[in-house]
Amino acid sequence: MNPRNTTIVKLGGSLLENAALRAEALKAITAAWRAGESIVLVHGGGKRIDASLEKLGIPKKTQGGLRITDAATLDVVVSVLAGVVNKSLVAELQSYGGAAAGLSGVDGETLKAELHPPIDGVDLGFVGKIVDANPRLIVSVMSRGFLPVVSSVASGPNGALLNVNADSAASALASALRAKKLIFLTDVEGLLNADQRLVKFLTVRQARDVLGSDLVTGGMRPKLQASVDAIAYGVYEVVIAGPNFHATALLEGTGGTHLVAA
Repeated sequence: MNPRNTTIVKLGGSLLENAALRAEALKAITAAWRAGESIVLVHGGGKRIDASLEKLGIPKKTQGGLRITDAATLDVVVSVLAGVVNKSLVAELQSYGGAAAGLSGVDGETLKAELHPPIDGVDLGFVGKIVDANPRLIVSVMSRGFLPVVSSVASGPNGALLNVNADSAASALASALRAKKLIFLTDVEGLLNADQRLVKFLTVRQARDVLGSDLVTGGMRPKLQASVDAIAYGVYEVVIAGPNFHATALLEGTGGTHLVAA
């Protein structure tokens, strides 16, 4: 098994909460894996965390698009991401014929992070900024014939657990593996231009121009930034694609917005 032939797939957002779209995505991932593709699945779960916080009466607080994570919120983040969401995805993949193994970024120090600096003077608490990714455990799991499923929780200083952005986690792992492809599966078909038409191809230079404009907003901005970062560290290609990105696309590279180094 050559890690450089790996495809990293990040799954999150509304796609995780729509049972039909999630099932189609996981079936496509399983089909590609069964066809011989080496795949690592990375996931978030923000909406599931929101629901759990609401049930517990813990207010959701954000700053600069990031979740302020105090100790009580961190307990929910870890239990939802590394527990409920991770194991549910593993079980669903296995129901479609995949051999999946659930991990968090903490296991084997797969993801290491430092405390995120305050934003506009506001302390974010247990929020991390990824500083290192070690793919050794993931490579070991893949070499045993399993499809790793990795939740976006990282090891912090002095044994702390930190909440990290799942797009950044996927980019860091793809970079550490020098993966051939990083795919962000989301609930939109890809990057849209000013006329709301799909941008099918984008160079890193063009992506940086877009990031410097008002064209890209919301959740697409961190995905595009994570895409640029991954290419800079040797990932061959990044794809941002919607729920119609099926097994053939996973294997052949069709559909979505493609970002390359040129």
